Amino acid sequence: MRAWQVVRPGPVEGGPLRFTERPVPVPGADELLVHVRACGVCRTDLHITEGDLPVRRPGVTPGHEVVGVVAATGEDVRGHTVGDRVGVAWLRRTDGSCAYCARGAENLCPASRYTGWDADGGYAEYTTVPAAFAHRLPPGLDDVAAAPLLCAGIIGYRALRRASLPPGGRLGLYGFGGSAHLCAQLALAQGAAVHVMTRGAAARRLALELGCASANGAYDAPPEPLDSAVLFAPVGDLVPVALRALDRGGVLAVAGIHLTDTPPLHYESELFYEKELRSVTSSTRADAREFLALAARHGVRATTHTYPLSEARRALEDLKAGRFDGAAVLVNDSPARH
Repeated sequence: MRAWQVVRPGPVEGGPLRFTERPVPVPGADELLVHVRACGVCRTDLHITEGDLPVRRPGVTPGHEVVGVVAATGEDVRGHTVGDRVGVAWLRRTDGSCAYCARGAENLCPASRYTGWDADGGYAEYTTVPAAFAHRLPPGLDDVAAAPLLCAGIIGYRALRRASLPPGGRLGLYGFGGSAHLCAQLALAQGAAVHVMTRGAAARRLALELGCASANGAYDAPPEPLDSAVLFAPVGDLVPVALRALDRGGVLAVAGIHLTDTPPLHYESELFYEKELRSVTSSTRADAREFLALAARHGVRATTHTYPLSEARRALEDLKAGRFDGAAVLVNDSPARH
């Protein structure tokens, strides 16, 4: 099969990714072999490619927003059959027995493993996934539309929950890429007033087209104080900016897995009056089920830009440069060969 590998983490323009021929993987006893149809391009893939995240699997194949069809099943798998359409997301495996898993916080499991970081992901014609971590997809969503929901959508949903947005509240979104524009749709469907702060003119236009109340520059103040905010841009300098935009008792959730260093915070103007700063760490399978159901109910859809699998490097370069709004999706047009 054809697959991309991170051969030498570094700036994506320098060629850290290589398109190679590799054997089709063999699923483990509790795993599915999935023929990839589409794979979303996530900023976390860029962080892995460029070395912002430490190497966990040398030569890894990135990609964790995978839509595909089951091509084979391990001997212990029940409940999945060849031909089923499934989604593969970021969280790949947990121990299921630690204190965090026991209390429903499997995203905090110290033994957690991740698709496209600890194990090869979806920038390939085939990938594997533990059957217990494969997701059923809502009917009526095509492969390209479904792919970004599997990370951008799920993490945006968890970030929205972490931000404790009150009913009918005022929400600020910093950055407006693949995750933020899905989060915005869900918040709007639930009656929120959404204000977007982002650097890209195309992203600001998209925000207004979706129904957001305002769209301004990344460092601009929103037109009204915010009850909640989510920082999607991996820019630590925006943390105090977003905190200053919060009303009393407001909450800022930082959604990214990577963030540049934050500057010192000024207590009186940025944290006083019971403002809160929270991080977001991965997501749970329950988050995925809840979000996919809500997305189907409210018609949450990604604005997508497709690239052939062979042009994954260009897709990551375009993501880094902010050349598109919404989400990029790699499309595998090769027939199943297993």
